[in-house]
Amino acid sequence: MSSYIESTARERIARLFDAGSFREFLPPSARVISPHLAQLDAPVSFDDGVAVGQAFLNGDKVFAAAQEGGFMGGAVGEVHGAKLVGLLRRAITEPVDAVLLLMETGGVRLHEANAGLIAVSEVMRAVLDARHAGIAVITLAGGANGVFGGMGIVARCTNAVVMSEQGRLAMSGPEVIETASGVEEFDSRDRALVWRTTGGKHRYLLGDCQMVVADSVAAFRQAAIDAIAACRRQSTALTLDELEHEQAMLGERIDRFGAMTDPLEIWSALGVEQPDAIAMLEASEFVAAVGAHRIGGR
Repeated sequence: MSSYIESTARERIARLFDAGSFREFLPPSARVISPHLAQLDAPVSFDDGVAVGQAFLNGDKVFAAAQEGGFMGGAVGEVHGAKLVGLLRRAITEPVDAVLLLMETGGVRLHEANAGLIAVSEVMRAVLDARHAGIAVITLAGGANGVFGGMGIVARCTNAVVMSEQGRLAMSGPEVIETASGVEEFDSRDRALVWRTTGGKHRYLLGDCQMVVADSVAAFRQAAIDAIAACRRQSTALTLDELEHEQAMLGERIDRFGAMTDPLEIWSALGVEQPDAIAMLEASEFVAAVGAHRIGGR
């Protein structure tokens, strides 16, 4: 069993999709790199930290993007974002069964500032346009760097989010919160607290992700197959009804848990038995144990 978190972006692509089926758009040989990094004498990557292309998954034609956490934490710059946007736009003109985003990113690349922020906003719009065109967009989050910043918002704009416990999803990273609000607000060195707050189990219980899987590429592959099948059974478009459902869910969360300071309190309030034991459960055991206690997702 190969670990998802320990794999590189290209290793995930090679093992997750049907063998030998990935065909890359703008491969490293094209040497499309960030002009901003070169101007700053910063290291560059010939794929700018993201591989995009076409593959087959259990026979289904899909487009895929895999962010490389080993290059600047998977952060998004102008070229990186443009590759994601181009992939999503191409999915509309060259229909596929789904677009899979293998996210691992700290958010916007600070070296590129406004260019990175604009890129993330364009990715967000492209995701919604793809969904409007009937193309399912699915996020897989299990990398060591998590999914933070504007890309955390992008992930929640997709049809479904699949996470491992080791994956993390949030708007602001622990270090950012600590820097802005102080260690009393959030201690980024408390790893148990970090994973309780941003990890896959908590996000599943809150309705922010639809599947929690074990840390293996095989588990993510099967979850992606299942997610595509689920999207076929329902509309992929972002409708007014879905937005209202999402807003109601967020309102419920604030009303019920707004005054709580630790996820353990939330898990207990949800009716989860022995919330202290949650961290020790394997993914399948966790899903079985929490049952219907999670807040209804999208």
